[in-house]
Amino acid sequence: MSTHVTPLKDKVPLAQKAAFGAGHLVNNLLPGSLGVFAFFLLTAFGMDPFLAGLLGGLPRFFDAITDPIMGYISDNTKSRFGRRKPYIFIGAILSGILFAVLWQLSPDNSQMYNFWYFLILSMVYLIGNTMFSTPLIGLGYEMTFDYNERTRLMGFSQTIGQMAWMIVPWFWVIIANPDLFSTQAVGVRNLSIVVGAICMFLGMMPALFCKEIDQTNLTNRDELTLKNIARNFRSLLHNMVLIFKNMTFVRLCAATFLVFNGFQMVASFSYFIIVFYLFKGDYGLAGTWPAWFSTVSAMCTAFIIIPVITWMANRWGKRRAFIYSTFLSIIGYALKWWGFNPENPWLMFMPLPLMVFGIGGLFTLMMSMTADVCDLDELNNGMPRKEGTFGAIYWWMVKLGQGLALVLGGLVLKLVGFDQNAAQQTADTITNLRLADILVPATTAALAIWVMWKYDLSEERAMEIKKELVNRRGEL
Repeated sequence: MSTHVTPLKDKVPLAQKAAFGAGHLVNNLLPGSLGVFAFFLLTAFGMDPFLAGLLGGLPRFFDAITDPIMGYISDNTKSRFGRRKPYIFIGAILSGILFAVLWQLSPDNSQMYNFWYFLILSMVYLIGNTMFSTPLIGLGYEMTFDYNERTRLMGFSQTIGQMAWMIVPWFWVIIANPDLFSTQAVGVRNLSIVVGAICMFLGMMPALFCKEIDQTNLTNRDELTLKNIARNFRSLLHNMVLIFKNMTFVRLCAATFLVFNGFQMVASFSYFIIVFYLFKGDYGLAGTWPAWFSTVSAMCTAFIIIPVITWMANRWGKRRAFIYSTFLSIIGYALKWWGFNPENPWLMFMPLPLMVFGIGGLFTLMMSMTADVCDLDELNNGMPRKEGTFGAIYWWMVKLGQGLALVLGGLVLKLVGFDQNAAQQTADTITNLRLADILVPATTAALAIWVMWKYDLSEERAMEIKKELVNRRGEL
């Protein structure tokens, strides 16, 4: 049980936590909206399914390249405005504008025109979004050096970020509502402008109100010039090698990969089970039940699970909090077998408070632990601090796994015998679908517990590292 009291200088004021949380709301709202809007590439703009798949997959490879580069640039930037905030400010503006421009498609255009328009604009949009999101993650790692305050900061920001997932499921309903928009294409174009404007405004909040680390004690940073571009690239590769040699960090990445992508692999299955099992394939009867399922999940995560996880971590340590919360999520997954009941659809909400312990605890704890790992890296490898690069590689692993999960999710659907053209699914298909919906995330969660069982960066060790770094830097 922790008895540590956070020093006043290490506490993050509420206003800064809220501003940082606003950034996380944008970080969730943009990809969440992108996922919903992408569906309408097929129905509203007549895109061929194969081409739509390419539009979903090809930009991910580009994103995987830009993230580490932006992390390295952010770590080594020297500016009177800070290392992170100038990029966050400009990136927020670019992200909001480019997201809106990205969706100004017309079904009257040729299919190949829309394909190339969307593909090229996606690459440009991702540059702006990477400029925003990668420094934002790095900023969170350095806003406090206190072991427990890091968890409180990440918990608070994740709570605000979850609000995006309460909103996004309703975009399906809004865009397809003929009383609001004459066509789905009009709905996508107009709603994208609203989403872009909101994200632009909220995304600037961390740049305006959050405080960065004092740059006085940051030494050994690389000179970012065109003349040094070859040397900078070698330095980036060297930093990435050092990071991947950090087995404590590798455990965090592996556990995240398992929990998040096990969940993502079957994320759409609940929708299919609600429609085809609870309501016998009748989309009219299913109505807004799937949207409510997602919204209630996010509400449970934001207002129940994340505060509980934060309390658990500060009381018992982050490793034990992760193991306990992940185990509870396995119980929640198992309860879905009884929760999805055609006789009483309301029971679908019964497993949610336990099930969302996995995802609810994951990023709160992992982002807090990654901040601890940044201290460990400075202890072992010296300056410069690499919060931006650590954050970029961590989220690169998440995105890579997410792409893999989407592919494997489709494969699992095929293996269970799901027929997308059938009005109703066979009894065997429904049974296999329900089993996969439970067994896949439960198995990956159990493997994540195994990975984290020997995680060794405890609160006591983190305090020792912090003390050593303060002495090394000559700080008071």
